[in-house]
Amino acid sequence: MRAVSSFDVMVKPRGAMCNLACEYCYYLPKEKLYPDGSFWMDDALLDTFTRQYIEAQDAPQVTFAWQGGEPLLMGLDFFRRAVELQERYRKPGMTISNALQTNGTLLDDDWCHFLKERCFLVGISIDGPREQHDAYRVDRGGKPTFERVMAGVEMLKKGGVQFNTLTCVHAANGDHPLAVYRFLRDRVGSSYMQFIPVVVHDTGPGRRGGDPVTRHSVRARQYGEFLKAIFDEWVRRDVGKVFVQTFDAALASWAGQSPGLCVYAETCGTAPVLEHNGDLYSCDHFVDPDHLLGNIAQTGIGTLARSERQRRFGLAKRDSLPQYCCECPVLFACNGGCPRNRFLRTPTGEPGLNYLCAGYRDFFTHVIPYMRSMVEELSAGRPAANIMLTMARKDAELQQRLAKARRNDPCPCGSGRKFKHCHGRR
Repeated sequence: MRAVSSFDVMVKPRGAMCNLACEYCYYLPKEKLYPDGSFWMDDALLDTFTRQYIEAQDAPQVTFAWQGGEPLLMGLDFFRRAVELQERYRKPGMTISNALQTNGTLLDDDWCHFLKERCFLVGISIDGPREQHDAYRVDRGGKPTFERVMAGVEMLKKGGVQFNTLTCVHAANGDHPLAVYRFLRDRVGSSYMQFIPVVVHDTGPGRRGGDPVTRHSVRARQYGEFLKAIFDEWVRRDVGKVFVQTFDAALASWAGQSPGLCVYAETCGTAPVLEHNGDLYSCDHFVDPDHLLGNIAQTGIGTLARSERQRRFGLAKRDSLPQYCCECPVLFACNGGCPRNRFLRTPTGEPGLNYLCAGYRDFFTHVIPYMRSMVEELSAGRPAANIMLTMARKDAELQQRLAKARRNDPCPCGSGRKFKHCHGRR
């Protein structure tokens, strides 16, 4: 892995400041890194960042990704200045886009008018229907936020703002995959979805039953089953209409391309994080003193992002894999997952196994025939969505075999169980 030529910075202009206090949030505690901080990116730093970021890019398109905390706490004037600076420093022929991740509770007509006018892509954080969303996504007073988030969604729709959804998968919604997916698809109207597993390593002495993760965290196989259930519905009716980030990444891997998502990439390090005061860190999940690359007020952002230290950070993802992972038949699809979750030991005692390994293995094994079929369609110049026709035919054939099965026959679905203990129970 050579030093990266282009990179994407995740900008946190208000640091960890947020008007919500989601119980599983891993970023809220980061405010302790700056006990005397203002948690406010001033105009001088915004100017410095915008100029440096654009100058450092070799690509014809540059994306500014605004996150937090809650970036809308900066106010509209900050973002008006941001787009003005982008236009001032934009190179000839360069296209600049903006993406903003928000909890949606602060959106109003003025915000939506600006976001629409400036073509921002908005990511809305929502964890599913009311019961699953409100389980952990609460405000600083402990009150539920579902109604306020949905009001924000409706504002975006009314204003014609392009948006997608980011759903954290945790203990409260992990057993309700289809309810979550159908809600996002049919009620929210999301056609681009991210499902991010909540895994918070718990090293405290009082952890429940010796479990290595907090009570909010999704369990490994639970996450695998969650993805499988959604995939089975998606592959039958929504291919080409709904885009699920993990499924897109998997298809790219089967097609021999980059997954386009750092979690599943062989190496990482191309998405550093900029804090409100100009400190640049290796990754959103490694905002700590050990991974502080420097401050852009002293050293250019391009120099820091392409430093040898950051290069080694990116390579470590691949080079630290245990042998157990290297021998896995679906390694090419998961590449060991995010290094932050590699706190288990393999069956032979090697350190560095991802907590979600069992779920990853289940999911990526499950999708093998479907991925191969979609790759065949794409290779022949046909749409991947053709798989839905194949699935409809196979499902119809299965229903015919099920109709003829007797109670003690092997189930025609191929589960290995008797019909009466499988599809015959339904």
